[in-house]
Amino acid sequence: MREILGRRRRLRFWRKKGPAQSAQLEAALVCATEWRWPVLPGAVLTSAGGRGDRGRRCACPDPECVVPGAHPFDPAILAATTDERMLRWWWANRPAAPVVLATGGGAPCAVSLPAVAGARALAALDRMDVRLGPVVATPTRWSLLVAPYSLEQLGELLFAKDCVPSSLRFHGEGGYLVLPPSETGAGQVRWERAPLPGSATPWLPRVEAVVDALVEASTNAPDGGSKLSY
Repeated sequence: MREILGRRRRLRFWRKKGPAQSAQLEAALVCATEWRWPVLPGAVLTSAGGRGDRGRRCACPDPECVVPGAHPFDPAILAATTDERMLRWWWANRPAAPVVLATGGGAPCAVSLPAVAGARALAALDRMDVRLGPVVATPTRWSLLVAPYSLEQLGELLFAKDCVPSSLRFHGEGGYLVLPPSETGAGQVRWERAPLPGSATPWLPRVEAVVDALVEASTNAPDGGSKLSY
């Protein structure tokens, strides 16, 4: 599958195919059955008795959850699968559950940074004609999907840097990332750069091709890249 530089078209297959199938399930099935990316349902948002978004909280037991609706809970991340029957059973019981990708292994890894820095980094990478893969966006953070990397590879890469802003996050083996069209406490999850519809697995860049631009964009952010924005 080829990507389009610049803003990609929205995925047309992120839609309902029937009254009993949610957009989240449809997205999970594409990830698992077409791309072979293991996914699972995340914690849902529930009403806390208030009005609007301020009245919504995470369904997990932590009343102070800082990433409501944006993490695995039940089942745990190790349950992520590409099995279609399991996915249909999960989302039949929780149709609004966010789609959580288990990163690493044979699945994509990711690097995420605050949204303002993310927009700057993508603009810089476009100017350098760097080939990019899918990019996931929330109102607060952008995440670039990259080819799988090991902790050893990442450690060697970051060791060579003078400074790595604490606002950068690396989603590798054992990690996770919420995918569109999920909704979390931070807002709607969407594709800033979407994979094209098709049966092939989306192309992914190597992490070393993008990390310099991400570090620079985070360092030059208004807060110096030190603020950890969820």
